[in-house]
Amino acid sequence: MSELKQIIKSIISYYRILTWKKRALPDFIIVGAQKAGTTSLFHYLSEHPQIISPYKKEVHYFDGGLNPEIDTFKKGEKWYRSNFPRKPKSKSIKTFEASPLYLFNPLAPQRIKDLLPNVKLIILLRDPVERAISQYHHENKKTKWDNMPILEAMKMEEERMKKALDSKNYKSKEFIKYSYKARGRYKEQIERYFTLFPKENILIINSEEFFQKPEDILKAVLTFIEVDDEYVFKNLMPKNTGDYKQSKINNDVKIYLKDYYQEHNKELYEFLGKNFNWYR
Repeated sequence: MSELKQIIKSIISYYRILTWKKRALPDFIIVGAQKAGTTSLFHYLSEHPQIISPYKKEVHYFDGGLNPEIDTFKKGEKWYRSNFPRKPKSKSIKTFEASPLYLFNPLAPQRIKDLLPNVKLIILLRDPVERAISQYHHENKKTKWDNMPILEAMKMEEERMKKALDSKNYKSKEFIKYSYKARGRYKEQIERYFTLFPKENILIINSEEFFQKPEDILKAVLTFIEVDDEYVFKNLMPKNTGDYKQSKINNDVKIYLKDYYQEHNKELYEFLGKNFNWYR
């Protein structure tokens, strides 16, 4: 970034913080899960005339951010509000953000409750086997973070994450980057939100259904957040999809993950009273 662009960016950031009281807080949040369609849903909803998005999709306030050296939560409400436009004049206009780490981070639910007790929450759940594989390829395409072969990385996850979990260091690279299997243990994550928010404030979406029938799922979302649900979206092409081929994934990886998630999925289905029929 050039020096002039950096100066302009700093001025804009300073102005937004100065005007924080005039800025909106989100009416709803897409809290996760990662690699489950949150980017597609964010872009679709941003097109709706009654919905205002933040200046960037993932604000990463309630999880403290992705940089281990900077805790964005400690920057406070002023900083958080600076990521949103000014408050809309009409109550029919809704503001939102989408940070998929909020579902996985154990600290996020209570932090959200403290600032936004009446917020609505959207959770997308993808087949955890496919989700874990997608995360592995996503991370390595972007950063080459993990030099372990995929099956070894899955099997070593508990050992690699142990220090971060024992110290409750939820901003560590190990917690964020190596959590391939843990992010797919959905019941324990959803339960944290159910203990703090009324169930009618939480919408859970099956990612497979979302991509198969986007119009139907979007209509349900629009009804949930109370905006015009007759709006016709112009472009429903999926966003941020991986370019790796599932067919090229060694079958041993899928067998290992299916066995790992068998009991976790059963608990999830019983908890929600809904069977997602993953890998029948």
